[in-house]
Amino acid sequence: MAGRADSTVLAGARVVLPTGTVENGRVIVEGTRIAGSTAEGAPTVDLSGHWVVPGFVDMHNHGGGGASFTSGTLDEVLTGIRTHREHGTTTLVASTVTGEMDFLAHRAGVLSELVEQGDLAGIHFEGPFISPCRKGAHSEDLLRHPDPAEVRKLMDAARGTAKMFTLATELPGGIDSVRLLAEHGVIAAIGHTDATYEQTVEAIDAGATVATHLFNAMPPLAHREPGPIAALLEDERITVELINDGTHLHPAALELAYHHAGAHRVALITDAMDAAGFGDGLYQLGPLAVEVKDGVARLVEGDSIAGSTLTLDTAFHRAVTIDRIPVGDVVQSISANPARLLGVYDKVGSLEPGKDADLVVLDEDFGLKGVMRKGEWIKELQVG
Repeated sequence: MAGRADSTVLAGARVVLPTGTVENGRVIVEGTRIAGSTAEGAPTVDLSGHWVVPGFVDMHNHGGGGASFTSGTLDEVLTGIRTHREHGTTTLVASTVTGEMDFLAHRAGVLSELVEQGDLAGIHFEGPFISPCRKGAHSEDLLRHPDPAEVRKLMDAARGTAKMFTLATELPGGIDSVRLLAEHGVIAAIGHTDATYEQTVEAIDAGATVATHLFNAMPPLAHREPGPIAALLEDERITVELINDGTHLHPAALELAYHHAGAHRVALITDAMDAAGFGDGLYQLGPLAVEVKDGVARLVEGDSIAGSTLTLDTAFHRAVTIDRIPVGDVVQSISANPARLLGVYDKVGSLEPGKDADLVVLDEDFGLKGVMRKGEWIKELQVG
């Protein structure tokens, strides 16, 4: 009996499943989904010597391929999305940066169209409700306290596609905003914050569930003033974002987070800006000028790190080869955990029958060799 025309069996690879790694495993693709079995005679691709892992899920990303999610046209945003897909990110949330409220509401309307048509998994508002003390690459003149009414305005503008807000929860209105978001099923993330340990605990108890790029844009860990880092690491309710580009974090900080929080509470993100997958040069991040030199993005004025040029295939490669984190733990952090947080784990985040056929093929040294999204090769498979 002939197999379906759109059936493919990927065989012979090390396949990373939620239950562990299967040697000489196989993944069956039927149309846009992963199947448990297929008809005899389906085409088989020999992936001996390779890894097959779930497509990556990036819940914090500002752009790529020369395109900004904050200010680009729909076509430009799609260019950024395609750039990250070619690097293994098959599910992506578009992150904004601080701007005028009316502008952010307008951008939410624009980006929500791409969510509704399936190109994005949601919108993340990073700013303007953050601390001027820890603003990073955000315009201080545009920062404001997290007024629940203004948070609600952006939620409404996003038409149900808002997935996450980053807040300095110690500011006036911060705790009430956390409660509002939690009530509406939107992630309240603690970040760009100058909070104390006690203030951070209060925000977690109010419903915050994510630490925006842990360690970055927050007070450092100190023995008498442990600050937000200790509170975020110790609480099982919190998932910690980590930017593993070799610039934002020392390898020891990454190891500390994995050791203390555990792989089940880590989400590897890019925090990418326009230059990801594009190159060095001058860029705009919201209203601020950014220079990218040797792959590191910094504000032209002030020299603060301004997002990253990271793609998740590089984050994966660093995690397993430099940081020596077990492959299964990295897969959990780069696919399953963010998919659960975003409420899409029933569709993506693992290689299980019935889910979208979103997967990444890596060689034995964890170099990217192919990317499939919903059964279509986004990056053509290169093996042999």
